[in-house]
Amino acid sequence: MIVDIRKFQAVIFDLFHTLTSADVMRLPGKGTSEVLGVRREDWNEQLLVHSDERLRGKVTDSLQIIEKMARAIDPKITDEIIKEAVTNRIERFRHALLNIEDTTLETLAKLKQQGKSLGLISNADVNEIQGWYDSPLSKYFDSVAFSCNVGYVKPEKEIYLRCLKELGVQPEEALYVGDGGSDELKGAKEVGMTTVMTVHVIKHFWPERIVRARQYADFEIDGVRELLSEDN
Repeated sequence: MIVDIRKFQAVIFDLFHTLTSADVMRLPGKGTSEVLGVRREDWNEQLLVHSDERLRGKVTDSLQIIEKMARAIDPKITDEIIKEAVTNRIERFRHALLNIEDTTLETLAKLKQQGKSLGLISNADVNEIQGWYDSPLSKYFDSVAFSCNVGYVKPEKEIYLRCLKELGVQPEEALYVGDGGSDELKGAKEVGMTTVMTVHVIKHFWPERIVRARQYADFEIDGVRELLSEDN
């Protein structure tokens, strides 16, 4: 089913895994868990389950963010390795934000040309967004809500309502587009937005997430370029 973008005054996007591509997610260099010398499963648990403070901006020191999670896994990890992991993580996320597919940028430009207001909502800490203002994405958005800056995280309603207010639209006038991580589609639907799930990244890396996210998606597309059909 094709999304009729003409029905909406605003489009609100997730950032990572939605506006960044599958190719970009294969970032150069080692992953953070590899630099730290810990199991990826243990690192992901810290990152996704036990690090609420970094996402809410209660911890903003780059070194402290990584140190707390790393030493929760292995207290013996050295200061030198933690510093390397911090630098590595910042550079990898910066790379992701700087290298955006042309089709994604073209889609955003066309949405703006059509008079759409664009919003961005992302659960992220300060390390992960250091490259944002140099990103070719940044110029397209009328409202940007990074969790570490606003103190709320998806799927809490406050982060969506903040973005909607800044865009000057009601929930039913906005389309939310994301890969479904952090129950973002569920949160968007609960405040009254129409939801679109993108699978172009998660089908490669986390296909098991698709089934859960799909139950909260009004539409499903491969990538954001599909928001602009010939009819739109």
